[in-house]
Amino acid sequence: MSVHGTLLLRHHRPFIAFWLARVFTASGFQMLTVAIGWQMYSLTGSVLDLGLVGLIEFLPKILFILITGHVADRFDRRKVAALCQSAQGLVALGLLIGTTVDGISRETIFLIAFLLGTARAFEMPTTQALLPNIVPPGLFPAAVAASASAMQSATIVAPALGGLLYALGAGWVYGPATLLYVIALSLMLSLPAQQKPLKQKISVESLLAGFRFIRSRADVFGAVSMDMVAVLLGGATALLPVFAKDILLTGPWGLGLLRSAPAVGALLMSIYLARHPIERRVGPVMFSSVAIFGVATIGFGLSTSLWFSLVTLVLLGAADMISMVIRGAFVQLQTPDEMRGRVGAVNGLFIGASNQLGDFRAGLTASWFGTVPAVLIGGVGAIVVTGLWIKLFPTLARRDHMHEPTTEHAAKVL
Repeated sequence: MSVHGTLLLRHHRPFIAFWLARVFTASGFQMLTVAIGWQMYSLTGSVLDLGLVGLIEFLPKILFILITGHVADRFDRRKVAALCQSAQGLVALGLLIGTTVDGISRETIFLIAFLLGTARAFEMPTTQALLPNIVPPGLFPAAVAASASAMQSATIVAPALGGLLYALGAGWVYGPATLLYVIALSLMLSLPAQQKPLKQKISVESLLAGFRFIRSRADVFGAVSMDMVAVLLGGATALLPVFAKDILLTGPWGLGLLRSAPAVGALLMSIYLARHPIERRVGPVMFSSVAIFGVATIGFGLSTSLWFSLVTLVLLGAADMISMVIRGAFVQLQTPDEMRGRVGAVNGLFIGASNQLGDFRAGLTASWFGTVPAVLIGGVGAIVVTGLWIKLFPTLARRDHMHEPTTEHAAKVL
């Protein structure tokens, strides 16, 4: 562990509570995702339905984009996050009851996906904005890396655990997931109140401040948009149940391993980046990572071996973590606290577009061309995006340092 990481854990108990809350929330969500995906594919056998689940989960990010960030800036972020976690816990409890009475249908899963997506649409910008409130500026980079490692740790263990538990029955997944959310919201409410809520009146200008902030910075906009488009095209998460069942000939446990593999790569990379932060040649490193993401996606699409598929997904996750860390540094460190929620909501929209819309894109193209061609098309698309964005954002491609002082410029977009 780095010196900063040691100081962070030793002297900042609120961060430990925040870190654990993130672990439990992410674990609950990953377990739900594995179970819902497998249950939907078992019910309908439709790859398009798998994509629709991702699309429906993403819709709340669009519908409530102007509200979620403002809520995070105006109200107590601890309470908002805890409320979102309680809502997700109720979703898990509803799935447990529905499975017990054999009342889960295709339409029920779509409704559950929308409710889950709504809770997460409010939770993401809130927790992102909350972190700077509990960590001193000097330890913030280490906190970002540690927070990322928490998410990836949960993404490694929880899907595999969810797959194993699902073999015993869907209820064995939904029950523990409910408990994880209860623990998470308790930890979130234990954090100290250090936020200065936004006092500005709600207006069109204040609601759109997050968009204006990101759009006013070419490098920030280029980073988040490239990541969004690359993952939108290259994402294949929605098709993992198909690969597990029909191509790799494995069961729910294999699906859990496949969902965990990208997080293994991401965790290893986040640990490396915490000890060796990216300080020079930021642009070339990020563009290279996106290209590697595309190559790994192609390798996964061509694989017929579970173990080789796991290797390609580990590489994919490591490459994606690099761009995520750079994007996080651009957005969080350069944003004033009073508008972090609104900027985080916009950033969450980009992330959600890449993940949930990527799931829909994968399901749609798989229904048109077949599962393997859909993944190959996505991998090639991510590589093409790399070259295109070098032309569109040349300063980002040549960028050397991670962040630059932008306080004066930030004030202008408020």
